[in-house]
Amino acid sequence: MTDRATALTQTFIDDLQGRSPGEEAWIDAVEAIARDVLTVEKANAAFAAARVLERLAEPDRVIAFRVTWRDDAGRVQINRGWRVQQSNLLGPYKGGLRWHPGTTLPVLKSLAFEQVFKNALTGLPLGGAKGGADFDPRGRSPAEIERFAMAFMAQLAPDIGPDRDVPAGDMGVGARELGLLSRAWMSHARSWGGALTGKPLCLGGSPLRVEATGYGLVYFLCVMLEAAGEGIEGRRIALSGRGNVALHAARKVRGMGGKVIALSSRAGVWHAPDGMWGDSIDWLAEATGEDATDPPGRLGLDFLAGQKPWSLEPGIALPCATQHELDEDDARALIDGGCRFVAEGANMPLTPGAARALERAGIVAAPGKAANAGGVAVSGLEMRQNAGFARWTAAHVDTDLRHIMRRLHDRVANEGRATDSAGKGCAVDYRRGANLAAYRRLARAVVDGGAL
Repeated sequence: MTDRATALTQTFIDDLQGRSPGEEAWIDAVEAIARDVLTVEKANAAFAAARVLERLAEPDRVIAFRVTWRDDAGRVQINRGWRVQQSNLLGPYKGGLRWHPGTTLPVLKSLAFEQVFKNALTGLPLGGAKGGADFDPRGRSPAEIERFAMAFMAQLAPDIGPDRDVPAGDMGVGARELGLLSRAWMSHARSWGGALTGKPLCLGGSPLRVEATGYGLVYFLCVMLEAAGEGIEGRRIALSGRGNVALHAARKVRGMGGKVIALSSRAGVWHAPDGMWGDSIDWLAEATGEDATDPPGRLGLDFLAGQKPWSLEPGIALPCATQHELDEDDARALIDGGCRFVAEGANMPLTPGAARALERAGIVAAPGKAANAGGVAVSGLEMRQNAGFARWTAAHVDTDLRHIMRRLHDRVANEGRATDSAGKGCAVDYRRGANLAAYRRLARAVVDGGAL
């Protein structure tokens, strides 16, 4: 970052911190984009006059509410819920709902801000939002989850709809929960409609929505490798996580000829030195509790308790678990192990220190707002199907997803490509390219839309 960019960013962030103390998660998300785009904003008279980034950083509105419900013992339970409607410049608000005890408003603001830029990169008419509650679904009965879903939607329903705000799932909110929330919204609205995406097929969901983020991540990776003159076949690839994104990405990697050498959880890593095969991944998708830490010998898996996948010398790393899961020590392990490519399957999985370390080492790293945009892309396709009362085949959706991820990659790469000092070849800064490509699309909408 140049001295001018550093000075502009510091002034901008100091002002935000003064107005919003204690919201470090949100401040960090804004700063990560500000350092790339503020010099562009100041160089464009229209963008500067419109104060584009400052307007994008502040949510259009924040909806906060109480969720009161009864558990199976009849006791009253109280949770907090939020919906951060960040920006509808490009289309209806769009972003996930998470139910997790660690959910806070600053975290949701950071994710909503990031979602605006991710959605802009898809090229689809989508705004950005994020929401959720500090409810912990783990250990709750199906009846308790249903009662919570009904109570949550009773508060949220007036503020969402197919042309207004279209939530999706996130941590703790899967297809079943989205089905409950969809039916609850329809009951409140007295109308059938696509007010949420990721819902079950029988309620208007889209084929491939469950697989979309993982598949899209691998499609983006393949184009990224292609741009570097390489391919995925035979590459040693480590993934973190064992959830929806990681498992579907692992299946797609294997199907395209790559070697999945690791998946993980908070307890440790499942390591397959020669690459996992279909039965291994299927077993990991189903195994629970202590059984998961003792894989059958026939699967060729070793469980490494308390470890992470990044020390296993992968050539490619796909962090798919959670925010800030990969720290500076992990980045050093990847560097020392010969890793050359990183693509983020989770939202902001790298700490700032890790991102800087990888950049200094010359590792090509694609941010989540680009690499994991497949989920929101298929959500956009689900919205199209709902609006047209249509049902597409999985093959149709998969073809569209591949095309979206390729176009998204090329848009980002064009912004992030810089000729080296010797004038030879090209290097792609995917982080900067993603921030700039999304910013330019949003900035034009701000300027063309006037002062509102």
